[in-house]
Amino acid sequence: MAVKQLIARIDDDLHRRLKERAAEQDRSLNELVTTVLAAAVQDDTESVRRRIDRSGLRVVPRRPAAVRSRDDVIRRLAGLGTPVSDALTADRDGR
Repeated sequence: MAVKQLIARIDDDLHRRLKERAAEQDRSLNELVTTVLAAAVQDDTESVRRRIDRSGLRVVPRRPAAVRSRDDVIRRLAGLGTPVSDALTADRDGR
């Protein structure tokens, strides 16, 4: 695995706090920063969900009291026509 060097300019206070945190965790500053940066770009679903939860922005829709059966949905939609299908067919045919 190739390793690249990253140079970043940070203020003295942040540098001090990072060094303290690394020492508390008994690891190097480089290891701490690498771990933090890797977590910052992690895009798996659980990571994203945790960040959204922490921000307070996650919205979970309420589940309906009863889920209709497929047959019930088909019965309710009967007679409504096929406007979407007709529009797609017309668009494909160039009408």
